[in-house]
Amino acid sequence: MHIHHLLEQNSVANKFISQLRDVNIQNDRMRFRRNIERLGEIMGYELSKNFSYEAKDIQTPLGTASLGLPTEEIVVCSILRAGLPLHTGLLNYFDDAENSFISAYRHHPNNDEEFEILVEYLASPSLEGKTLVLADPMLATGRSFVNVMKALERMGTPKHIHLVSVIGATEGIEYIKEYFPQDSHLWIATIDNKLDERGYIVPGLGDAGDLCFGTKLQH
Repeated sequence: MHIHHLLEQNSVANKFISQLRDVNIQNDRMRFRRNIERLGEIMGYELSKNFSYEAKDIQTPLGTASLGLPTEEIVVCSILRAGLPLHTGLLNYFDDAENSFISAYRHHPNNDEEFEILVEYLASPSLEGKTLVLADPMLATGRSFVNVMKALERMGTPKHIHLVSVIGATEGIEYIKEYFPQDSHLWIATIDNKLDERGYIVPGLGDAGDLCFGTKLQH
């Protein structure tokens, strides 16, 4: 797997990440969602550099210009519900992409710290021969990405796979490397080194879904 770590180089993305982490700012839900959306735009731009392009002649009022335009058939798939703002950011750049939505959540069957990832909803076009962009803002244990990809298998085999995440843990990244093809790509804004005993990223930012959309009743 090819890892693309956005914050290895300083950019305006640092500001968006800092506001997402800041407890004095992150409770502004609209700003929180918008910062995730903006990071989706930035990573969409970066990953587009890996697409295939074909020269096209464009007629202007004064002549003809030749431009390389992407030839990829793109499907943007977000993991509900926290993935929705990231999905929007990607769609702002890939406005003609097809869309896929899938649910994944932590289920605690024994009401303790142990959990399993359940996938209960999927709406998707065919993925056969297309470029799949799979979006989830938090890459903690990596199990959500893996279980979602298993659920998507019946939709066809993508030609290329790009994972997009805002904050990840080293442990989760190592986990997904075992399950995704070697030529797949992970685009991630920043990487933290630690998971706590509940499997949450430290220092992380908390529960992205709750910060985007409000707290939920636990399953």
